[in-house]
Amino acid sequence: MTERYFDYAATTPIDDVVIQDMLAHMGRKTIFGNPASSSHSFGQRARVAVETARRQVAELVGTTADNLVWTSGATESNNLALKGVAAATKGRRHIVTSSLEHKAVLDTARQLELEGFDVTWLQPDGDGLIQPDAVAAALRDDTLLVSLMRVNNELGTLTDIAAIGERVRQRGALFHVDAAQATGKVKIDLSHLAVDLMSFSAHKTYGPKGIGALYVGERARPLVQAQIHGGGHEQGLRSGTLAPHQIVGMGSAFALANEVMDEENRRIAQLSVQMREGLLNLPGVQLNGCGTQRVPHTLNLRIDNPWFNVESLSRSLAFSSTSACNSASNAPSHVLLALGLDATQAYRSIRLSLGRYTTLEDVEVATDAIRQCLPQ
Repeated sequence: MTERYFDYAATTPIDDVVIQDMLAHMGRKTIFGNPASSSHSFGQRARVAVETARRQVAELVGTTADNLVWTSGATESNNLALKGVAAATKGRRHIVTSSLEHKAVLDTARQLELEGFDVTWLQPDGDGLIQPDAVAAALRDDTLLVSLMRVNNELGTLTDIAAIGERVRQRGALFHVDAAQATGKVKIDLSHLAVDLMSFSAHKTYGPKGIGALYVGERARPLVQAQIHGGGHEQGLRSGTLAPHQIVGMGSAFALANEVMDEENRRIAQLSVQMREGLLNLPGVQLNGCGTQRVPHTLNLRIDNPWFNVESLSRSLAFSSTSACNSASNAPSHVLLALGLDATQAYRSIRLSLGRYTTLEDVEVATDAIRQCLPQ
């Protein structure tokens, strides 16, 4: 039987439309020039492509192109946001984040702790949510930055960044949002959000791996210091030769997401409802995280049955029991542990994430496969 893909939260395949746009920048007879080479047409045409892609990304998230800095992905964007702001601080030494964040934020915050910053680690409520009031209570006069994700990569739960951003701004701190899992799934309008920094990744939105961007708003711009030096590219915030084929891929993917998001989300929501109804009626199967404040794309299920055979299931379904960063170390999910699950319960949880190419047949096959792995 063909293995069915349910790991879109880990990565998405590059859309065929995006591949074709990328190929126009790969090869001797394409637009292959260095965008920084402004003295000839090869470089000039590459620069035009880069700036077109920047506008495409900006249009999806409601900002202007000059607020976006190209990076190698959301991990680098998160590092630049946290470390870049921390490097410029003149007195504020307090950072607020949560125990639910991606390792790219968690490990960066821990590194800043080693460098003398005081970090407050917020804990989720019973639904796996970081509430605005909890953030407000953690803010201090010396709070420099708050960093939270918009869509949790393991649970699919949504953080109320609009309400949190207003509270953070009232106290004079900066607000960073990791939106790697959000683009194409929820509407983002940075022109109306009290958000100062936002991280993006192409490969979570049907674009190529190895390319991302960081939104740097007006309040944050004077306070971000480059972490990669050598040429002063990207307005001095991120040096290095730009890769037009990767950048064009991200722009194309975000432009496509802008076109299809509403229809795609309705279809995925219907599939998600069917999957939830089919699985949550099985004995011992429970949903991890809030059942309402979430995107439909990701379901994290705890299977409280000691005889549940995860290995058997993995022969027919491609899914995760945790995030890719935890899978690499074979550790139980830090997100599920933060929800109050013990290690055994975390190991018995599976993350099923749906996407652009998930079909009704895939959902039916997955539901049946899980049912067969549960002893009657």
